[in-house]
Parts: sequence; structure tokens; C-alpha cells
Amino acid sequence: MGIDVTSFYTYRWRYWIGYGFIGVLLVGLFVFAGLYVPGGISTQEMESVVKNSTISLTDMHSLAVTNLPYHMLQRVSIAIFGVSDFSIKLPSLILALVSAIGLIVLLRRWFRPNIAFLASVIAITTGQFLFIAQSGTPDILYVLWAVWLLLLGTLIAKRSQPRTLWKVLFFVVSALSLYTPLSIYALVALSLAAVLHPHLRYIIRQLSKRKLAGAFALGVIIIIPLALGVIKSPELGLTILGIPSGWPIVSTNLLVLVQQYLGFALPSSTGLMTPVFGLGSMLIIGFGVYKLIRTRQSTQSYIVIIWLLCLVPILITNPLFTSVTFLPLVLLLATGLSSLLGYWYSLFPRNPYARIAGLIPLVVLVGALVFTGLERYVYGYYYDPQTVSNFSQDLSLLPKDTNHLVVTTGQLPFYQVVGTHRKGLSVSTKPSGDAFTVTFAAKNNIDAKYRIDRIITSTTYLNADRFYVYKKIVE
Repeated sequence: MGIDVTSFYTYRWRYWIGYGFIGVLLVGLFVFAGLYVPGGISTQEMESVVKNSTISLTDMHSLAVTNLPYHMLQRVSIAIFGVSDFSIKLPSLILALVSAIGLIVLLRRWFRPNIAFLASVIAITTGQFLFIAQSGTPDILYVLWAVWLLLLGTLIAKRSQPRTLWKVLFFVVSALSLYTPLSIYALVALSLAAVLHPHLRYIIRQLSKRKLAGAFALGVIIIIPLALGVIKSPELGLTILGIPSGWPIVSTNLLVLVQQYLGFALPSSTGLMTPVFGLGSMLIIGFGVYKLIRTRQSTQSYIVIIWLLCLVPILITNPLFTSVTFLPLVLLLATGLSSLLGYWYSLFPRNPYARIAGLIPLVVLVGALVFTGLERYVYGYYYDPQTVSNFSQDLSLLPKDTNHLVVTTGQLPFYQVVGTHRKGLSVSTKPSGDAFTVTFAAKNNIDAKYRIDRIITSTTYLNADRFYVYKKIVE
């Protein structure tokens, strides 16, 4: 008599155990990414800090900025914890966790539990997701809005309880997403799918028009600052739509896109490592595209196909916004995995040993994708000289006993924010007093009446000296 694995206690709890593993993995990865890799803050993160410092709830015009929700959250983080690497990255880590939870639930709604689990593990361990999860910039919003718009739309379509809550949240998330450039195209894809697909049209007709109107009105209120900003400055509207100020060079942008998605022979690692997905993942995604075309009549296929068609012209004009394709590609990855597993099971519909044996290469494949994704992220962002130099450790190296900091004109806006949240620290472009600290870039502005007392160095720069502590020469 054979062993019935379904009778095991752990078998009944296998998915709870699996998702518990994902939870522990997520927390561990986010702590590691937030504190150690890449181990500093980029120029874009500094600009984000400066931008959120200009926002005021009492000034409606200051709210008319792109990615307002993120900047508000980052401002709260800095107000609580001060300006540090941790407080700058904390909003992204929180939103990445919310995005990962939404992604897992979405995949569970769209695919079988085993496929949802495998796709979730691969998705959260990709270098692209981990990088934007720890980056103190609004890039994580491209994933957050896409995941939750699609998840909330799915919950509404399936009439899940509580129905009213999902409708309100959908319009709130939709309104907030409009502050993020290119996110409008996720809404366009969902709207076109709802109009073109018969089943979705039927569902929309069954919804309460009164409740939809109330939720829509709430969304309109949220976007009032953005609407006023677009009226005052039409350039803001062009930024939201992803329309460049000048006519793009299409051939150059196409080459950039090929490098970012298919450049396996010549990987690049500057600000963002490319290609954004590994070769194994892209092969499965390619299989998912084939399956999607074969099943194009389904609701899910309608949404993904329309979404990708909307993104293609946008990516040609804005090839660096690779994060907007993260969710569609993950859905294609899950589709490819589902097709591979389904094809194997169809070959041996009644042979349990062959079905179990088919899981072995699948586990090896998924394990290899997860391992290579983590390895590429850690080694690329922590050790690659072209990448490490993009992230500065200066904020964490700044001596705690500094009372006066001398910086260049370009560094002044960021360090003024630091000075605002650090008691006893004044920042200027000129030295004063008997002792002060100078940044590496501003060291040539010091005259001969001061001497260097100590030098603070970094291990991530060719020119290791980052700060100079000067004291006045006593005559």
C-alpha cells in the first residue's frame, strides 16, 4: 500500500507554511536591502528629500507635485526619525511590503495556489523589486498602484465582501495613483477592458450606481490639488502622461529597451542593473505571452494585453521607466509557469509518480531563478564598482559632534534639510567659528588659517576622504 501524502497534517497546512516562508523571506530581504545593500543613498534619494521638504498642507500649490503620496509619507518618516539612511528608505520598505502582500493575494485570485506561490517567490526575489523596495525614491509606487488597482478591480468584479469598501478603495487608489507619472495607463487598460470585454461590461452594469458615484466623488476631491497644478502648469500634465518635452530618438530608445530586457550577453550595472529579468525568467515570460495570445478571450488576457499595448509607446518615449512593466511581466511569468505545469500534467493524467517527478525540475528551475536573482542583486549592487559609486555613505559618516558643516552650493539644499532635523547643526557654504566640518567637494574653499584635525573616510570611493574636520590655528 502506497503512502497517502494528503493524510499528512503538514499537507493540509502546506500553503500557510509556504506563505509564512514568504513572509519571513520578505522581512529578511527588506532588512538586508534597507540596511546593507547597496549601503548608501543616491542622488535621486537626496532630491526626493529636498522635494518633500517643500510640501506644506497649508499651501495648496505645494501639493501639486508628482508622487505626492510618497513624499508625504517620506516627510512623516523624516519628521519622526530625523534625516538618516533608514528614515529616507523606510517609506519604500513599507510600501514594498504592502505591494508584496497585494501581489500575493492578486496571484492567488488569478492562478492556482501552487502557481501563485511559485510566482510570488520569484517576483519578490528579483533584483528590480528589491532595488526599488530599498530605494528612497517614489519608484516603488509604479508597483504599488498597479498591484492594488488590479487587485481591487478583481475583488469588485468577483463581488467579494465587503463590496462597498472595495469600491471606495478602488477610487481612492485610482485618484492617488494619478499623482504618479505613467500610472494613468493602468487605469486606461482597466477601463478599456471593462468596455470591450462582454463579461466585464455585464459586471459593471450590475454595480450600484449610487455607491459608484459616491466613491467617484471622493476620488475627485483627492485629485483637486493635482488638477489645479495642471491648470497652472500644463507641463505637469505632460509629465503625468509621460510625454517628453522633446521628440525622442526612437532608434536609440529601442536599443535601450533591448538592452534592458534582452541584453543577457552584455549586462550593465549603473543606476539599475540590466537586463531587469534574468534569462530563465524571460523564457518563461515568453511562454506566457504565447499562452496569453492563445487564451486572449479571457478577462485576464484582455487586461494584460491592453495594458501592454498601452505601455509599448510609453516605453519607447520613456525607456528608463522599467518599473511600470513589473506587474504585467510577473503576470506573464505566472501564466508561463501555469502552462508549463499544466502541459506536464496533461502528459501523465493518471500516473502519480510521473506527476511528482515533474515537480523536481520545476523546483530546481524556481530555485535557480530565486538564487540567481538574489545573487545578482547582492553582488551587483554591493560590489560592482560602476554601481557602488552611485550611492553615498556621507550622511551616515557625518560626525555626530558637527556643529557647523561647510558644503558646496549644489549640496546646500539637502544638507539644509539635514540641519533642520539635527539639533545644533548649522549648514552654509562658508566656514565660520573655530571648528567646523567640510565635505570633500567643498574642501578647496578653506583658507590657510585653519588646519585639518581629522579626516573621515569611506570604503566605497576611489577618493576615500569624505569629510574634513578643521580647527582654527592658534597664533
